[in-house]
Amino acid sequence: MKQFLSAILLAIAFTALAADKKIVFIAGTPSHAPGDHEHRAGCLLLKSCLDKVSGVTSVVYSNGWPTDEKSAFEGASTIVIYADGGGGHPALQKDRKQTLDALMKKGVGMVCIHYAVEPTIENGEKEFLDWIGGAFEINWSVNPHWTAEFKSLPRHAVTRGVHPFTCNDEWYFHMRFRDGMKSVTPILTAVPPASTMERTDGTHSGNPAVRETVKNGVPQHMAWAAERPDGGRGFGFTGAHYHRNWGNDDFRKLMLNAILWTAKAKVPKNGVESHVTEEQLKQNLDKKK
Repeated sequence: MKQFLSAILLAIAFTALAADKKIVFIAGTPSHAPGDHEHRAGCLLLKSCLDKVSGVTSVVYSNGWPTDEKSAFEGASTIVIYADGGGGHPALQKDRKQTLDALMKKGVGMVCIHYAVEPTIENGEKEFLDWIGGAFEINWSVNPHWTAEFKSLPRHAVTRGVHPFTCNDEWYFHMRFRDGMKSVTPILTAVPPASTMERTDGTHSGNPAVRETVKNGVPQHMAWAAERPDGGRGFGFTGAHYHRNWGNDDFRKLMLNAILWTAKAKVPKNGVESHVTEEQLKQNLDKKK
């Protein structure tokens, strides 16, 4: 009898260990011009790459928040949000912040891409600093379009197989991070050129603090990985305004690695290998005027 019970317990344990990591993508509604903020197409493209990774399953919810939260988040290992942020952020409507907080406290991971790294100061910033380690803050952070040169990368699971690269995007910077960068690892760092400060001051365009920072050539972090006391992991990525940038192998691999890392899945030694064609980049684009 004891041997029988031991066998059952062993089988249960093995099943738990063998269970796929569930990745939940939340793709925001159509936004911006064609080829920009392609939330649905971007999520589906990333999903197609992760579908080739063993031990991982993923689902994409289009046009914002899933209607059936219980089903969507049941068994989730990480949640990836690629959507417009600010006051209309899908995670900050109704009681969704509380829903996410409960999941985060269970150790579920979280990834925010581009505009989704921006909550509001009054609603969400505190939680975002807890969940992913950093956030865009109006009148502090800025959102210029510029070519960032990532000349070196730190040793981290999310950078496996990723080479230094250069990329033009709407790279937000001068982000608000946890005090002392506690448990936050900068992943993509570059020095913004003076041209990023050509606009007048505004909530997203400039302020005295960021102007001084750029003037002094202080390196800025455009992507970061964070760990939480509850064991959960978060990743913030300020690029991906342009859908075409998913065609950049290093840009894409970094994100795929980060998604696995936040899900506590094994990141391959050389990172997640994937190949994306120009034809694939044209698929699933939102219909925009």
